[in-house]
Amino acid sequence: MVVAPKSHIPLVHDLINPFETALAQYERATNRLQLDENVVEYMKWPHREFTVNFPVKRDTGKVEMFTGYRVHHSTVMGPSKGGIRFSTNVTLDEVRALAMWMTWKCALVNLPYGGAKGGVLVDPKALSAHEIEALTRRYASELIPLISPHSDIPAPDMGTTPQMMAWIMDTYSMTVGYAVPAIVTGKPINIGGSQGRTEATGRGVVVTMMEALKRHGRNTPGDIRVVIQGFGNVGSHAAAHAHDMGYKVVAVSDVYGGIYNANGLNIPSVRSYVAETGGLTGYPNAEPVSNDELLVLPCEVLIPAAMEGQITEHNAGDIQAQFIVEGANGPTTPEADDIINDRGIVLVPDILANAGGVVVSYFEWVQDLQAFFWDEEEIFRQLERILIKAYDATMRTVEEYNVDMRTAAQMTAIKRVADALMTRGFYP
Repeated sequence: MVVAPKSHIPLVHDLINPFETALAQYERATNRLQLDENVVEYMKWPHREFTVNFPVKRDTGKVEMFTGYRVHHSTVMGPSKGGIRFSTNVTLDEVRALAMWMTWKCALVNLPYGGAKGGVLVDPKALSAHEIEALTRRYASELIPLISPHSDIPAPDMGTTPQMMAWIMDTYSMTVGYAVPAIVTGKPINIGGSQGRTEATGRGVVVTMMEALKRHGRNTPGDIRVVIQGFGNVGSHAAAHAHDMGYKVVAVSDVYGGIYNANGLNIPSVRSYVAETGGLTGYPNAEPVSNDELLVLPCEVLIPAAMEGQITEHNAGDIQAQFIVEGANGPTTPEADDIINDRGIVLVPDILANAGGVVVSYFEWVQDLQAFFWDEEEIFRQLERILIKAYDATMRTVEEYNVDMRTAAQMTAIKRVADALMTRGFYP
């Protein structure tokens, strides 16, 4: 029996089209740059889009059809790079937006990549271990015409894990007939993964948070209350690193809701609780809060590290944070940006704040190609160096053009891609 792909069930964030947000941000940035109109039009659109419907045999013997996507936004600077997410909220427009943001993110931190993104419309928690392996391998096999260490290198994202990256690597390697560690990043260390990759995005968020605070004279960690929406890979590692650095993490949340303690949460205890129970619900010594309530809690720093479209014109005016550091991609709408900027809140944009993951993915790719590996200390030293350099470049654009940090970061990145495109020229 074959079951047709499940229709997408609209959720609140679906009312905000991520690709429209990405295009609006792009227009704001390009309007301030003196670029050839042909270049502006060219960079707006994804270079390549791939949609596939593929079968997976469930443990019951029933064959179910799933829909997957892979979008290459740009290959101007080099091979495309971007994660794969497994989620019931995946749409083609979401993948388009994430691929575009990856292009700007890679350019901002000066990596020789263009942006890509992939996704499968699935709830990975609803599948058995055997089923999720079958789905991952079949999706990977469908991507064979698109991916290679020199054309497109996937990585984990929401709903995907290092083990799933290992299955993708193995599927590709079995297809070509030899081991190809560099085909994917975010792998387990014992098959060519990099030290520091798992915590890289969350750690990078805190590195950029600390830089923002330092530049505004806020140098006492114990006086800084941090609220984090999202407690997946990015949010949990950001919470852990902020806690280790002496900051007071007062609230965190997952998809079911959050917990709040005005005196600060014991993050190692919270992480142990989540590992044991699978979620934050019921954690002792804290008050329950909803995700909506969490965004407007009193704090100095708010880190949205969940989904796109969380900060909108409806709640931006109620945010009490003085700094917003975007751990997620596209968590703030353009309308909310205007409110935040008018209120004088410092916003460190996603393509800068959460670039730590792709930076260490780049390190992993380089190590795999060379078969020469670095220790964790070197990884984190180079990560911080690259992020601070990108922060400096963004602030130079802020000062030169008198724009907000998001527009400045995108202007910096877009100009780099535009310059490379003009140097290469249009083919044929």
